[in-house]
Amino acid sequence: MDTPFVYDKYVTGKNFIGRSMDCNTLGNLLSQGENIVLYEPPKSGKMSLIQQTLFNMRMAGKQFAIGEFSALNIRDIRTFMIRFGTALLKSVSSSPEEFSNIIGTELGGTHFIFDQAKYDETDEIIALDGDMDDNDMQSMMDLPYKVAMRKNKKINLIINEFQNLYKTEDGDKLFKAMENSIRSAEQSDEAGFSYIFCGSMVNAMKEIFEYKKYFYKMAEHVTLSRINEKEIMDHIIRGFLSNGKVIEKELLLGVCRLFDNNMWYINHFISTCDYLSKGYIVENTLMDALDILLSIHKPRFLSIVNDLTTFQLSLLKAILDGHGKFSTAEVISSYGLHSSANVKRLKDALLKKEIITFDDHDDPVIMDPLFKYWVTKYYFEKKAEL
Repeated sequence: MDTPFVYDKYVTGKNFIGRSMDCNTLGNLLSQGENIVLYEPPKSGKMSLIQQTLFNMRMAGKQFAIGEFSALNIRDIRTFMIRFGTALLKSVSSSPEEFSNIIGTELGGTHFIFDQAKYDETDEIIALDGDMDDNDMQSMMDLPYKVAMRKNKKINLIINEFQNLYKTEDGDKLFKAMENSIRSAEQSDEAGFSYIFCGSMVNAMKEIFEYKKYFYKMAEHVTLSRINEKEIMDHIIRGFLSNGKVIEKELLLGVCRLFDNNMWYINHFISTCDYLSKGYIVENTLMDALDILLSIHKPRFLSIVNDLTTFQLSLLKAILDGHGKFSTAEVISSYGLHSSANVKRLKDALLKKEIITFDDHDDPVIMDPLFKYWVTKYYFEKKAEL
């Protein structure tokens, strides 16, 4: 059923809400051949922003090819190379003959081959004949720039869940090979290719790009701006009116604040309200919809808190109570955090579990707004604002 409240896939066009300036920024950077790094919590709108930007660029007459793959289930460099090369070549070619020709020409002298039988069975364009070595890795990282020159075409490659590559045994070596290729392309003015490094594990991505400083000055960090509440409310009101339904703006303001303007949660929530109602939408409808949404996510939230130690839960409670400086004697004593050294370990644990992050002012932020509501009201049994 066609609905304006889409939450099961990325959105573009009339269902894309706000972030027009973000689209302009991302589009300008890609048009200039820049590499992009984009990391936000899951379901924050990263892919919607990317796809809307690419749509806008095509409408403006820009010519380019797009490749995409996910590193979600990649745990070794061999798998990455196969996935990487396959996504790249599929973005610019379609026939086995051309695949074989590109690999034979541009990857000559490596262990990479085109295996027709393997391709027929798995749809993988890249295969390995023997053990991969350092030359193979560097050659594969050079391939996008060679293919862009060969095709005389701009290529953008989206790597989703990029942070998982750092978990591989040779992640450090892989990143350095990527950096070598980017640096060489910039120096020779052959940068017809751009990466879009995309990740939903915010702190893991920060570890790569901010703390370890991989790709330093080689990739532009694009952040998602906060969607304006008026734009969200207008979107919901229009959607309800198309179905002959009405809702008060005051109720919608509470919805925006509860979900911290997260459109994925809001669209899921409002879609449930739409299903539960027939005409005028009242507060009881919203509360029923909230109960349904909480019941869906409760197993995930239980898994999160059950994985936390007593000390970690105490630090989480301190954050919910509005504390930002945890090493003061008062906070350590009030929440039983034991010591300043223990506080640092607790912060690192919550960061690693991707429950919290720290903003530009070094204030702690609980990344999932519905989890924040649930853990406040149902775990710590405190009053949660709607």
